[in-house]
Amino acid sequence: MDRRLFLAGTAAVVLVPLSPATATPDAMAEAIRKVVGTATPTEGRVKLDVPPLVENGSTVPLTVSVDSPMTEADHVKAIHVFNEKNPQPNVFSARLGPRSGKAVIGTRIKLGDSQRIVAIVETSDGKFLSAGADVIVTLAACLEESP
Repeated sequence: MDRRLFLAGTAAVVLVPLSPATATPDAMAEAIRKVVGTATPTEGRVKLDVPPLVENGSTVPLTVSVDSPMTEADHVKAIHVFNEKNPQPNVFSARLGPRSGKAVIGTRIKLGDSQRIVAIVETSDGKFLSAGADVIVTLAACLEESP
């Protein structure tokens, strides 16, 4: 690669306007649809524990627990968490199996604004369960600015 070609390519990348990435309720619904396909998640057996009001969106504690025996015949295969207004609608996905012992995932997440959080659980029998919670954020985090 010669130097002029490299510099021309670099200049083209710098001149391309970048828009900030933002998730929307529609983007969250589409991300959920990619996980569940045509199935309709049912509520129940899933507990989404997140504070309803947080002062700082930089470190929001979140725990998803599922009432499951975690046996070979009946266990949680995956836990997926989605949000409405962060730059990306997918917060995380965790794969589990019968050897996991308990179907509990705890972490801290960033929230860019007050929004709805949804947990989708995939079970070993191919069903999907869900739970949701609304969180009010007084000081936002997870913001991306365009250059």
